[in-house]
Amino acid sequence: QVRLVESGGGLVQDGGSLRLSCAASGRTFSAYAMGWFRQAPGKERLFVAAMTGIGGNAYYADSVAGRFTISRDNAKNTVYLQMGSLKPEDTAVYYCAAYGGHGFSRRPVDVVYWGQGTQVSVSS
Repeated sequence: QVRLVESGGGLVQDGGSLRLSCAASGRTFSAYAMGWFRQAPGKERLFVAAMTGIGGNAYYADSVAGRFTISRDNAKNTVYLQMGSLKPEDTAVYYCAAYGGHGFSRRPVDVVYWGQGTQVSVSS
């Protein structure tokens, strides 16, 4: 069983920065794609970013490209999401996602494991 534990959420002002972390356990971390999704109140869960398991290629939603950076430390079994130039519309619960292979998908239904979520709130 794969376990994902997020940390690093909080309240930040418009234009601020936060770094989310997701520690994974339960399987060989480096072989699998990892990602982040977010869900605002009353809205669907949306893709934010992902990094493939082979090659470490990064992919982003248009809404965060240029502001967010996903990275991973395979030695620590941890994936990060560095968020900069935060906006109020970035406010959501952010979920760490683990895929079933080295590729990724933007569809939540294709995620195999989810973290419990961490709240990010951006005040104007």
